Amino acid sequence: MGRKFLFVDRMKVISFDLDGTLVSTDYVDAVWLERIPEIYASRYGISFEEAKEYVEKEYLKIGPEALEWYDLDYWIEKFDLNTKSEDILKSCIEKLYLYTDASEILEKFSKKYELIILSNASHRFIEIETDFLGIKKYFRNIFSSVSDFKKTKKDEDVYKKVCKIIGKNSSDVVHVGDNYEFDYVVPSKVGIKAFYLDRKENMNGENIIRNLLELEEKINF
Repeated sequence: MGRKFLFVDRMKVISFDLDGTLVSTDYVDAVWLERIPEIYASRYGISFEEAKEYVEKEYLKIGPEALEWYDLDYWIEKFDLNTKSEDILKSCIEKLYLYTDASEILEKFSKKYELIILSNASHRFIEIETDFLGIKKYFRNIFSSVSDFKKTKKDEDVYKKVCKIIGKNSSDVVHVGDNYEFDYVVPSKVGIKAFYLDRKENMNGENIIRNLLELEEKINF
């Protein structure tokens, strides 16, 4: 069954990445870097440290530009973990929290703009995160690049397709995220006004922000 999207036809659009932008990465890190190695260690009778080292090496063989990187079922099958993805996702849910600046900016922006999520995370992750944190109400559309388009956000076509679906020119969209390549360089190439969220304050520049509250000063619709 195809996923239904709502079309935007009036207001300007602010697009947010999810993990590391609105939501702390503690949850996804717990899933990929703690829970999976724990299950692997238990299944094969090795230490957690050994399991974690092996699992991370296998992740890196695939890399974040591959769809499999984001596919929890792929890794469960690859490692023969004899568990369900839903059980893993639910087991780490206490690690979920929304950044304080995200909570404030979503409340403000939802009154002025149409808000969407565009994430590389699969819809399984996105749905759990947005449901648990109660933020789904803020968004007109929620897109998973890998689930909806079978591509990562490194592909310019993802941003072009999103603009087409929501009925907007790229110049009517702002995107913000914490991955310099996926969330800043690529959308900028297609004419989207993009901002790189550098929470660690490693970079400087006109289109670099330290927190989401700075976005309010940068937007010039």
